[in-house]
Amino acid sequence: MINTPTEQLEKKPYQSPGLQFLSFAGIFIGFIIAANLVAVAIAAALYGMDTVMGIGQGNVNAPHVINTLWILQIIGTTLPVFAAPVFFAYVIVKDPQDYLKPTFRFPLILMALIFCVMFIASPLIEFLSNINEKMVLPHFLSGVQKWMRDSEDATQKLETVMFKMDTIWDMIKNLVVIGLLTAIAEEFMFRGVIQTIFSRWTKNIHAAVWITAILFSAFHVEFFSFLPRVLLGVLLGYFAAWSGSIWTAVWAHFINNGTIVVATYLYQDKKITLSPDDNHVFNNKLYIISLVIVLFLMYVYRYITLNKKPLPEY
Repeated sequence: MINTPTEQLEKKPYQSPGLQFLSFAGIFIGFIIAANLVAVAIAAALYGMDTVMGIGQGNVNAPHVINTLWILQIIGTTLPVFAAPVFFAYVIVKDPQDYLKPTFRFPLILMALIFCVMFIASPLIEFLSNINEKMVLPHFLSGVQKWMRDSEDATQKLETVMFKMDTIWDMIKNLVVIGLLTAIAEEFMFRGVIQTIFSRWTKNIHAAVWITAILFSAFHVEFFSFLPRVLLGVLLGYFAAWSGSIWTAVWAHFINNGTIVVATYLYQDKKITLSPDDNHVFNNKLYIISLVIVLFLMYVYRYITLNKKPLPEY
């Protein structure tokens, strides 16, 4: 079903959206705890508990740190983020079509539009990143700000280790796991289950998109990149809501993550000189141009979803 948010909202779930959200939150917490216990047990059995504890303390020089990080990432995070919404959609609400939106029935031109939007939005992402980096809390919250900064620095240290790519095969592995699998898992959870719950709860797709985007950004617990991730979540939310398919959002998410992986590899391999972490590439003029073009392309995207017939589903 494409572009029928009001019809979708009229379907009455077996429990209220508020209870659905609480149910899903409980399921997700249970899945994440169980998965992390399994991941820690596997990592400890293979590489020793000292390595696991060292990672928890931010020690990136612990032995077998890379392999351990991958175990914790895939089993402890990616797998439960994927499994919880699938379980909820199939077992709890028994409505995977609405809560996961797995249909491929949408105009393929949307994929090309998404590709353009994701790259043209780069200046906007940079603009919000620079605003976020300058965020200063009131003096009485200086302790909170220090904790936020220390937490983000520790996370970035671990991400730097995971993003270390010596060969093209390392790049392909990161492209599959960080680019594709993470995109599928997070989109099933956020633009699938959570956005659907909030669309039913608020009866307003715009409110649902923005609330979900804020939760999506908060989930990553990276305070100094909160605003650009909210923007990313908003784009992903409208891609899924207007097309009626989760795969448009997965494609956009993959482009975002995959571009970071490829650019990081090329920079590490000295194929390019521009660091992917450089947030001073564009200027004010390009920020404005980026905003105007992105808004125009989103209008075109919406227009196509309203006026084009979907592809037949095989």
